[in-house]
Amino acid sequence: PHAWQSLVHAQRYVENIRAALVAAAPAHAGAIDARAAAYRQRLAALDNSARTAFAAIPPEQRRVVSTHDAFGYLGEAYGITFISPRSWNTDSEASAAGVAAVIRQVRQHQARALFVENITDRRSIERIAQETGAQVGGTLYSDALSAPGAGADTYLRLYEHNVKVIAGALQAAATR
Repeated sequence: PHAWQSLVHAQRYVENIRAALVAAAPAHAGAIDARAAAYRQRLAALDNSARTAFAAIPPEQRRVVSTHDAFGYLGEAYGITFISPRSWNTDSEASAAGVAAVIRQVRQHQARALFVENITDRRSIERIAQETGAQVGGTLYSDALSAPGAGADTYLRLYEHNVKVIAGALQAAATR
């Protein structure tokens, strides 16, 4: 689940889609190849931008909490530890025991910021913030795009938004 939170995986998806489209419409192979190459360049540029943003934050300060465990691939790519009161699925709300466990982890690991996801209830994150004093750093997009024009309405904008929000909250936490 949530493999699209990896730009490396996205590169692979682009190649798979390119190959399928070329097979289905070989007369358009040149145009398909060109558009796929341009998109891969945009993915690479976004990855470079994310690496630069997170390199400015010491690795030991890259600990955050999100509503559910959707950002493992993003965390792996940029050295961010994500803590979550819920597993990777959103079928039910976090249990009281799950929230309590995250509160202990936030205190133990000194998580720097908390994030609400656009598809989940923010109450558990707000409760964790109240109990730990950690700041809510903003909204992340894990499983759904934003409304058109709202800043995360394409895959690239979603990813860029998440990087900006996470890096910004971690940088702000470092100055407190």
